[in-house]
Amino acid sequence: MYITPEKQNRRKFMGRMAASATGILILKPETVRAYQANSAVRLGLLGCGVRGTAVATSFARNTSARVVALADIFPDQLAKAASTFGALAASLGYSGPESKLQFRGAHAYQELAASDQLDAIQISTPPFFHVEHLEAAVAGGKHVYCEKPVGIDLPQTRRALAVSKRAEGEVSVDVGFQIRSAPPFVELVRRIHEGALGKLVSIDAHYYAPAIQYPERPAGMPHDELRLRNWNWDLTLSGDIIVEQDIHVVDICNWILQSHPTTAYATGARSVITHFGNNFDNYQVNYTYPNSVHVSLAAKQYGTNTSFDVSERVFGANGYSESPYSGPLRIIGDNAWEWKQETPLAPGGGQFAANGVFSDNLAQADSEKDKGFIESIVTGKFHNQIAMGVESARSAIMARMSARSGQLITWDQLMASHEQFDLGFDLNQFS
Repeated sequence: MYITPEKQNRRKFMGRMAASATGILILKPETVRAYQANSAVRLGLLGCGVRGTAVATSFARNTSARVVALADIFPDQLAKAASTFGALAASLGYSGPESKLQFRGAHAYQELAASDQLDAIQISTPPFFHVEHLEAAVAGGKHVYCEKPVGIDLPQTRRALAVSKRAEGEVSVDVGFQIRSAPPFVELVRRIHEGALGKLVSIDAHYYAPAIQYPERPAGMPHDELRLRNWNWDLTLSGDIIVEQDIHVVDICNWILQSHPTTAYATGARSVITHFGNNFDNYQVNYTYPNSVHVSLAAKQYGTNTSFDVSERVFGANGYSESPYSGPLRIIGDNAWEWKQETPLAPGGGQFAANGVFSDNLAQADSEKDKGFIESIVTGKFHNQIAMGVESARSAIMARMSARSGQLITWDQLMASHEQFDLGFDLNQFS
């Protein structure tokens, strides 16, 4: 297997961390830096793209956290983020990230993880790097907010579970399934778990999204850089649309059914998009869950003027539920119920946003998720959502494997898989 120099450097880094900071995962972080009820958690942003900037901004606006450090492989991304968070900090009455806490290049994540000037790291890098960056952050004694997915192949998910064991009780780790924190979804799932629908039979779900758009790149940009900057088009960097984006619906189904699928049969294709990438732009997945509950998931990511529509319809013996991102979220049947929004929504609620920011039924998803993560740090009641994130990642990987192989995939076959993605180029060229 091709071992890139950055992997070799990571191994050396991990060794240095273990040798120079023996016991860092034995001493609880709050014993190193005592948090007061209103103290500011010092947050470092790793990955200064559109989504990363949006989530870090949400942390700064909705919690006591302050964005004090930045890291990105590209200098222009880093400079843009420095300007953005400098202005944001000024508007909130404090100083922005200092230049000494702005790390650039292929090893920026290691410098961020090793810094003693921050408490937590938000990982918003391309999915291929999530687990490697999570491992470094936890080794550095940092609390972590990691975007989904937690791994894009089985070896990465196994590695993540090993990190989970080291993190348990020592640092807080949240995974970016913010829908699990959205009050309408929380209440709906609670009712389903309490039997509002009776015996569950099936779920009909969909995730219809426009194509991911990127700005026009300069002519002659090297292909490796083009892949990194347009990572959402790249199978290795993103894991494909089913693993990177549609996983939100997969995770909701796992949440509702309190399990993972036992089999998956999927189809998919690259039917519309024509850019240089190699992701599919549509998937059709048939999952079977325990107790013979069947889930049908349709997904697409193409078109520039199409609507954004995501929902799950859960059918049970006593009725069914509807849980769209935008529109009535309710139960129809013997135990009828509908979520009522207490505060008026801003105009344009429910519209798709490239940065992943929504209103309507997800209006409070990010803010509640942010508050929960920061509270876990301040109180010392640490979260560990890695295993949950791995289960949903594996469920999505299962569908990708089926669609690309043309075969039905069982959970046992998935767990025995040796499929491993390789970046295929040296990140050190961007140092």
